[in-house]
Amino acid sequence: MDKLTRKIRAGRGGEPSDIVLRGGAVFCVVTGALIPGDVAICGDTIVGLGHDYEGHQIIDVTGKILVPGFIDTHLHIESSLVTPFEFDRCVAPRGITTAICDPHEIANVAGVPGIRYFLDASSRTVMDIRVNLSSCVPSSPMETAGARIEAEDLVPLMDHPRVIGLAEFMNYPGVIYEDPGCMAKLSAFQGRHIDGHAPLLSGRDLNAYVAAGIRTEHEATHADEAREKLQRGLRVLIREGSVSKDMLALAEVLTDITSPYMCLCTDDRNPLDIADHGHLDHMIRSLIARGCSPVAVYRAASLSAAEAFGLKDRGQIAPGKRADIVAIDALDSCRASLVLCGGVVVDDAAFAARETIPPVARNSVKAQPVTAQDFRYKGNRTDTPVIGILPGKIITEHLTETIPHTDGDKRPDATRDLMRITVIERHGINGNIANGFVRGFGMTRGAIASTVSHDHHNIAVVGADYADMALAANRLGQIEGGFVVVADGEVLAELPLPVAGLMSLDPFEAVHARLIDLREAARSLGVVLEEPFLQLAFLALPVIPHLKITDRGMVDVDRFCLIEG
Repeated sequence: MDKLTRKIRAGRGGEPSDIVLRGGAVFCVVTGALIPGDVAICGDTIVGLGHDYEGHQIIDVTGKILVPGFIDTHLHIESSLVTPFEFDRCVAPRGITTAICDPHEIANVAGVPGIRYFLDASSRTVMDIRVNLSSCVPSSPMETAGARIEAEDLVPLMDHPRVIGLAEFMNYPGVIYEDPGCMAKLSAFQGRHIDGHAPLLSGRDLNAYVAAGIRTEHEATHADEAREKLQRGLRVLIREGSVSKDMLALAEVLTDITSPYMCLCTDDRNPLDIADHGHLDHMIRSLIARGCSPVAVYRAASLSAAEAFGLKDRGQIAPGKRADIVAIDALDSCRASLVLCGGVVVDDAAFAARETIPPVARNSVKAQPVTAQDFRYKGNRTDTPVIGILPGKIITEHLTETIPHTDGDKRPDATRDLMRITVIERHGINGNIANGFVRGFGMTRGAIASTVSHDHHNIAVVGADYADMALAANRLGQIEGGFVVVADGEVLAELPLPVAGLMSLDPFEAVHARLIDLREAARSLGVVLEEPFLQLAFLALPVIPHLKITDRGMVDVDRFCLIEG
């Protein structure tokens, strides 16, 4: 009997299914109804619900509510600090059955081979990982990345079965001002999915950006911005990451009317926050607690996401759909007790059965050793640009402070919360070092350093003491990248990330434990930010307003140009 015939017969009840979920009720994300009865599954496909079925395996879900598997519509798995295989093991048990990733972190370090690593890994995980091809490597001309990817590099990958389309187009000035490289990529992907990335873009510039074929936007940070972008035809992805926390600001926009055009995403979320709070399950709980209707929230987490990204085979528990199913105790608590991905029960046996592949981009930190003298600020004006951190946001303030010269240097000043921030080129290309000032860490001593530095992933260091900053930066070279906390000439805590300076080779539980140590060590320096390392990473991203820093210097993002100190 062929597969199609068997599905039809099993749906009618004339043949036993492979799996029957018995005793629960299906939550319909179209009508909001709770549908009692069995759910029958053949292979990776749902064939029946709402009636009694027989199957070779009966799974008792008495008293449970069955909801469609959750779809994270935009994330960078590298920012979870673990490989795709450990990310799979970390979040699939929470009900995330599909993740649409943009591997532009590893692409900025290793180029196309980094993207191919994710494509190869994605076909071997329990959850379904799909890939949007990295569109902006580097994100702008104002930084030094480890690679450059042009349209001709992406076209050979566009028909790969794991590829959805073109990932977030961060260089929005390049779109609206018709940069030739941007135009080539947009032209190559016309008619296919193109992700957006346009923080605070509005009016005619927004119209022009959307007219280029952009379909989604995850950078809306307030309700009016989200509404305008919905009205311009964009699907708005509500984001709640470890640093970028836009969920509560956008909750009022998510209604039964708008939910077909809104989705959920995490963008950048680390194992510490996943363990402490959750992933998309955390967003679902929080949005319902905020007053959003369950049907709107669960629809955004599943069917709306599937429709937005052309995944017509999933998003609803219905015949013919992929068997991505989550059993929960209640809609408001969203605690998964059973998860199926494509008809496979998510458990230790499923993870153990996976074939894995070796990592790429080892020994990628090629920066020359630095000394304390490299952190001196040689600008000759007392009026000094200062990056102002906004906790929970990746946008920053563009501040100006009067900072005097002392012996030819403008020193950090803990009494004014003015710390040195430095970016050191680490790909072995030009050896650039750029120094600036940042406010918002609350540090009083020591230094923290990281090779997770969006999107070029050069070494970023913040500190009160130049010698400690040098020690932290040099230590990153010794451990193949990662996070380091230093004080008084001593390394207090570190997390090696040897895969491209971005991902650990350890289990996510070990990464979680190290992150706890790092956070405690950072607090011992006076750091007040909940997630200082990812906050630091975004201070180097020159396509997010308003003031940032790269290895080439301070960047006025609104004017899209480098500025003098």
